[in-house]
Amino acid sequence: MGVTTVTDVRHTVSADGPTESRVPNPLSPLSTLFRSDLGGHEQVLLCQDRESGLKAIIAIHSTALGPALGGTRFHPYASEEHPEEAALLDALNLARGMSYKNALAGLDHGGGKAVILGDPEEIKTEKLLLAYGRFVASLGGRYVTACDVGTYVSDMDVVARECPWTTGRSPENGGAGDSSVLTAFGVFQGMRASAQASWGAPTLRGRRVGIAGVGKVGRHLVDHLLEDGAEVVVTDVRSESVDRVLARHPRVQAVRDTDALVRADLDVYAPCALGGALDDATVPVLTAKIVCGAANNQLAHPGVEKDLAGRGILYAPDYVVNAGGVIQVADELHGFDFDRAKAKAAKIFDTTLAIFDRARTDGIPPAAAADRLAEHRMAEGHDA
Repeated sequence: MGVTTVTDVRHTVSADGPTESRVPNPLSPLSTLFRSDLGGHEQVLLCQDRESGLKAIIAIHSTALGPALGGTRFHPYASEEHPEEAALLDALNLARGMSYKNALAGLDHGGGKAVILGDPEEIKTEKLLLAYGRFVASLGGRYVTACDVGTYVSDMDVVARECPWTTGRSPENGGAGDSSVLTAFGVFQGMRASAQASWGAPTLRGRRVGIAGVGKVGRHLVDHLLEDGAEVVVTDVRSESVDRVLARHPRVQAVRDTDALVRADLDVYAPCALGGALDDATVPVLTAKIVCGAANNQLAHPGVEKDLAGRGILYAPDYVVNAGGVIQVADELHGFDFDRAKAKAAKIFDTTLAIFDRARTDGIPPAAAADRLAEHRMAEGHDA
């Protein structure tokens, strides 16, 4: 087990053939970390264990409010040239998002995130997860980990054997179990608040909701919406995920892909898969009047929030409405009580309404209003 030192190495071609240049690349992830407005991270750990094949990145954005808390993403990062840089940028963005999420969720935690490089279907082993647990433990509690895309409760049970700062474990191993249950519940609360702001009533009854991604979170969101009287349309890159929803709820409709979904006649669009769902191609063709989903980092780049507002589409900031899962795992650190955690997740309704009110008062998009409120709480933490 060892820690890799970060250097910015670029290959150039001269008359004598390829050489290495150690001139800082102004567009590199290192520049994002130290120079960009999106940086400001306290610590980044690059992890490598050759015996197990582990390559991982742990990013701690802030501990102003308490130990950094955020999940572990296991993903192949299929970039032809630099998958490691793609993974690092993902970790940095996700960690920063967790700081904002935890602040607005009212948690005494900062933001952190970890990514493990590789296809979990191919390389995930007990030895690799144990090695990863040792790296998390080496931070001495500055970072508390949990599940994310590509990792599950059973994985956290393995990681916890090497690291006491592990949440999202099974009840049999002292944890709370699957955090996607309260994540979906929180998204539903955010959607109810969006309906209140848009149509004057906190219900989706009679509304048509399109869900992109019906995996761990999306399938639970389907349950809430149908119970509330909504009409639901779904899609997923995994056909088996769609089949499972349709088998449970025959009246749910399915479309072939996300492009077809965003162009469908919808009242609400719920991105519940990977980030970047709202981009320059998607926003102009959206028919929905509300966007509210579980995916992290839904805005593909700065300015998308203004494009949404310009089209009269109400955007419920993703890190606000999807905070139910982190609320659950944070509660696990204090001896998990589901009713207590659910009551806290229910407050996402009030927080979302407060953000919409702040946006109207300040004349800014809801995403900017959410950022202001989160930054204010983090600043108070620094000053405490």
